[in-house]
Amino acid sequence: MDISSIIILLFGSTFGLILRMFIQNYLRLNVGFHIESTAIVNFIASFFLGILVALNFMNNNILLLFYIGFLGCFSTFTSFVYQLFILLKKKKFMLIFFHYFEVILLSFISFYLGYYLTLVLK
Repeated sequence: MDISSIIILLFGSTFGLILRMFIQNYLRLNVGFHIESTAIVNFIASFFLGILVALNFMNNNILLLFYIGFLGCFSTFTSFVYQLFILLKKKKFMLIFFHYFEVILLSFISFYLGYYLTLVLK
């Protein structure tokens, strides 16, 4: 990996991290039930991933910037696993079940929505 690839990767990851921290600290949704800000970030990341997959970029710099850099730092799989662990420690087994399926199912739907809308608008 050359220095320009590293700079591109750092730029994408820095922007992804800043946006994730902003959303986690300032965006709260309550639509009849509380949605964790980590889940919101994962839904948005999945939507953007669907768009990028539909656009089918083959340029290595774009892949480094968006797929690996931005989405790698923006999405929060480890935070999702940590939330499941905290629920497990509190013995909230039904919440573990619902939170797991909420995030997995809605992230997949977000991905497909981004993918489908991009193909339709393309």
